[in-house]
Amino acid sequence: MHKEELIHLHTLLVQVKKFFEDTGYRGNFQEYQSLQISPVHVHRSKAEHKKAIFVLGNELALVIAEDEFSGPGRISARMRELADKIELPLH
Repeated sequence: MHKEELIHLHTLLVQVKKFFEDTGYRGNFQEYQSLQISPVHVHRSKAEHKKAIFVLGNELALVIAEDEFSGPGRISARMRELADKIELPLH
């Protein structure tokens, strides 16, 4: 994917996160927040946006997962694996 496409996907996932928060879900998005990156940070690297997408995707899948064996539960596990593979550059 191109960086612009990743930023667009990142934006969509942030909108889903906001929907959950606006409808009363007060989940734990700590890991995503600890990355300190949002879609408006267009100057950040492609790898950083990928990591943010996988971390946020994992946390969103956990919100809707019934258990670890449900479809969303398996998606969450895969997102975690992908997030862990991305090495971020040191600042």
